[in-house]
Amino acid sequence: MAGLVLAKCLLLFSLSAALLSLLGTGASAIGLPQPHAPVNFTIGVQGMVWCKTCRYIGYNANMDASPLKGVEVYLQCRHGPGRLKKVQGASGHGGYFVIQSAQMASFTNDECKVYAESSSSTACGLVDEPAAGEGLPLKFDSFVKHGDGLQALYSVGNFFFRPSNPNKCY
Repeated sequence: MAGLVLAKCLLLFSLSAALLSLLGTGASAIGLPQPHAPVNFTIGVQGMVWCKTCRYIGYNANMDASPLKGVEVYLQCRHGPGRLKKVQGASGHGGYFVIQSAQMASFTNDECKVYAESSSSTACGLVDEPAAGEGLPLKFDSFVKHGDGLQALYSVGNFFFRPSNPNKCY
């Protein structure tokens, strides 16, 4: 009886050693796939900033607005009372902005909003839409290849500023 138990232990040990040697060579054992390398994952958030009623370069008659360059925008994500992250950006030529971040990838889109901080234009410096202090929610757009990884691209839509006097768009 002791010989039978010893034989079973030796067989089990031999099978375990063979399995470990297969795993050590990179072969997959028992049909399991090899683990993949970690993916470099970031998020990107895009939107536009406009000046209502002023007719600057790029004026859009349907919106009655012109693109506004140099507006400070930021992506803010909050998870519970203690975890808050903020990443800043600015609208470029044509009013378009994109904020990219790897550190925000751990948040869900319903924990994040984008805010327009302030306008670079003295003529078009009043927040119109959304109201001051209100941010715009993230809407998933697509996954795009970004460098050596993958980026989840979100859109937030449009921020609008306006002049204090619509007749003074200097």
